[in-house]
Amino acid sequence: MKLLIVRHGDPDYEIDSLTEKGWREAEYLAERLAETDIAAFYVSPLDRAKDTASLTLKRLGRTAEECPWLREFNAPILRPDLPDKRKVCWDWLPQDWTAEEKYFLPEAWSETEIMREGHVGREYAWVAENLDALLERHGYRRRGRCYEAVRPSSDAILFFCHFGVECVILSHLLNISPMALWHGTCAAPASVTTVVTEERRRGVASFRMSAFGDISHLYAHGEPPAFSARFRECYDNEWERRD
Repeated sequence: MKLLIVRHGDPDYEIDSLTEKGWREAEYLAERLAETDIAAFYVSPLDRAKDTASLTLKRLGRTAEECPWLREFNAPILRPDLPDKRKVCWDWLPQDWTAEEKYFLPEAWSETEIMREGHVGREYAWVAENLDALLERHGYRRRGRCYEAVRPSSDAILFFCHFGVECVILSHLLNISPMALWHGTCAAPASVTTVVTEERRRGVASFRMSAFGDISHLYAHGEPPAFSARFRECYDNEWERRD
């Protein structure tokens, strides 16, 4: 089984849609996905993800099931450097989160005082439980850290969603802390991440990521990746985002 996880195109957050560049990215994405045999489509309820999906769905004559849990991950916290203002839990200064060893541990990352106060573990569990329920519909039942291949297949299913929740999905499937993914990776807008099952012994499946944040379809059209979800490469680069 293959899971294709697509981040929405370059966003216009003020209107929860896409920029002009984002619409171009969505068009090139649709062109790429038209060559892929996809069994089912799932989409976030937020418009920037639905707008991204719309061009692919129209091109293929398909529809997508809207899943509330595919919305952007929503569990704001009081960050150590901003104790009076709630921010998304997946955007910390590196000198703060890396100082806490628990954030590197898949069983303990959500148990710090900051994460408990923001109910982050509860939001994570909601996403993970809904993901597992959907995978069971497709023939894979969670058993501990692996999956029982009840009805194994080579079907591909596709999620149109957001970077924060994409990292939660990968964290759950790969059994690693989402903190390392949130802060150590960047899936550019309109990128495609591929996760594939491996069934090395009959009936026992695990997931392996074979591609992360692929934007070859943008490069094929001479379209550079958007800077969204990244921060300035050097502090003095005034044209790049700092916070």
